[in-house]
Amino acid sequence: MKESDNFFERVYKVARLIPLGKVTSYGAIATYLGAARSARMVGWAMNKAHNLEDIPAHRVVNRKGLLTGKHHFDGTNLMQQLLENEGIVVIENQIQDLEKVFWNPSEEL
Repeated sequence: MKESDNFFERVYKVARLIPLGKVTSYGAIATYLGAARSARMVGWAMNKAHNLEDIPAHRVVNRKGLLTGKHHFDGTNLMQQLLENEGIVVIENQIQDLEKVFWNPSEEL
């Protein structure tokens, strides 16, 4: 097993805990895992996870609330649709009221 595989599994463990109707960022997960400079690596993990049913990859966005990973989902707007189905408002690929729906694993876990 490569070191990145172990890191990806740790990312997935955190991602599975993101509550319905909440989002977090790549950086928030990285910081929680003690790898604050590894937000991009968290993004790579999410890219691999978008088809895994038990990982809500759609709930992980960039620090500004942009749906930067949306092109990894099937269909043009699937990521946005999944978020909207959970009550999150998205306008032009941007989550509205980010501070209200943001889940920070460092504070919550």
